[in-house]
Amino acid sequence: MDSTLHVARNQKLIVPAKALLRADADELQHLKNLGFIPGLEGGAEGFSQGGDVITATLDGRDLNDVWAEYVRALQLYNAQRDRLTAQLIFPVSKIIEDVMQGGDTVNFEEASEFGVPRGVRTALPTYFSLGYSFKWWDIGLRFTWEYLAESESTQVDALNNEILEADNRNVFTEVLKAVFNNTTRVATIKGQNFNVFPLYNGDSTVPPRYKNTIHAAPHTHYLTSGAATVDPGDLTGTGSVEEHLKHHGYGWQQGTAMLLLVNSAQMATIRTFRAGVSGAEFDFISAQGIPDWALTTADIAAQLDRPAAAPPNSFRGMQVQGRYGPWLVIEEDLIPVGYLLGLASGGEENAANVVGLREHTNAGLRGLRLVKGPQPDYPLVESYYQRGFGTGVRQRGAAAVMKITAGAYSIPTGLTY
Repeated sequence: MDSTLHVARNQKLIVPAKALLRADADELQHLKNLGFIPGLEGGAEGFSQGGDVITATLDGRDLNDVWAEYVRALQLYNAQRDRLTAQLIFPVSKIIEDVMQGGDTVNFEEASEFGVPRGVRTALPTYFSLGYSFKWWDIGLRFTWEYLAESESTQVDALNNEILEADNRNVFTEVLKAVFNNTTRVATIKGQNFNVFPLYNGDSTVPPRYKNTIHAAPHTHYLTSGAATVDPGDLTGTGSVEEHLKHHGYGWQQGTAMLLLVNSAQMATIRTFRAGVSGAEFDFISAQGIPDWALTTADIAAQLDRPAAAPPNSFRGMQVQGRYGPWLVIEEDLIPVGYLLGLASGGEENAANVVGLREHTNAGLRGLRLVKGPQPDYPLVESYYQRGFGTGVRQRGAAAVMKITAGAYSIPTGLTY
C-alpha cells in the first residue's frame, strides 16, 4: 500500500506524512524545542518505545477509533477560537492587504440651486498596506507499538489534550508578540520582503485625521506611565491609554468594546481606584459574582450604593474582574507584569480588531491538523500535529500598550521575536 491518503474520514485534517506543504513558509518551529511542552517526548529519538505491532491500547480501545476521535476533537477545537484571542484577531489569508485605518467621515454640504455637489474625495478614508508573517509549527506524537500496548487510553488522551493546550497558548503568545513588539518586522515570503507593522511606533507614518484631531509623525502607542506604580491617569485622561484610542476614532461610542488586559499584579492596584482619590475620575466597580473575600471594604460599599452599576462577570465568554470608567478590566497572567494592554474590540474575529491572524490560502491547510504516520493502517504511529500561521497588526491605532515605569518602553521578556 502506498503512502497516499488512505483515510475516508475528515480528509481536511489528515495528510500523508511525506506531503508536508511548505509553500509560503519562512521557517519551521518545533513546539517542544520552544518549551511549550517540556518533557513530552518518550525514549530514544523522542519515541515512546516498544516492539510488537498491536491494534489496541492496554484497556482494549482500538487504535483506529482513537485516531478517529482525535480527528473529530480537532474539528471542534478549530471551530471555536479561544475567546480572548478572538477579540484580538481577524482571520486573513493574504500575504499583504490594504486596510482602512479610520479617520474623518464623509460630510454633506449645503445644497445649491447652481451646479452639482462635489464628489467624495478619494483621499477619504485612509488605507495602509499591511503585511503578515507566516511560519509552520509542529510537534510529534511518536508512539511505538509496545508503548501503546502498555498504555491505557487515558494516558494517550492526556498527551493529545496537552498538545491542544500548547497550541492554544502558542497562538495567543504570537498574537501578543505582534502587539507588544514596537519594531517593524520583515517577512520574507516566496523570496519577497514584506513589512509587518506593529501599532503606531513613532515611525514616519502620519495617522489619518479624526474629527478635530490632526496627527503628525512621529506618533506612538507604546507608552510609559512615568512612575513605578499604575495610577488612574494611566487608564483615562490626558496621555492615557484610553486617549490614544479615542483620538483615532476607537471607543464604545463607535460600537467597539473597550477591553483592558492586565496582569494580577496590576489588577490588585486597579481594584483600589476611587473617584476623587489620586486623580481618579471613576470608582473601580467589581463585576457581579466576585466572591466577598476578593472585595475590599470600598468595593462592598460602592456596590451597595449602586448595585446596578456592577458589570457582568462574563463578556463574550471572557471573565471580567470589573469596570473602571470605559474599560472592562480583564485579568490575564499571560500579560506581562508591569504592562497594560488597552484595545478596542469589534467582537470575535471582527474586521475592526487589532491583529491579523494569517493562515494558508489553501483552506485545507488551516487550523491545527493531525498528520498521519507512514503506516496507513496504524496512523497514530509517528503521527504529528501541525499548524501554519502568522501575525501582523491590522489596525495600528486600535490598541495601546503602556509599561509601568519611569524609564523608556522596552519589549517584555518572553515576547520578543
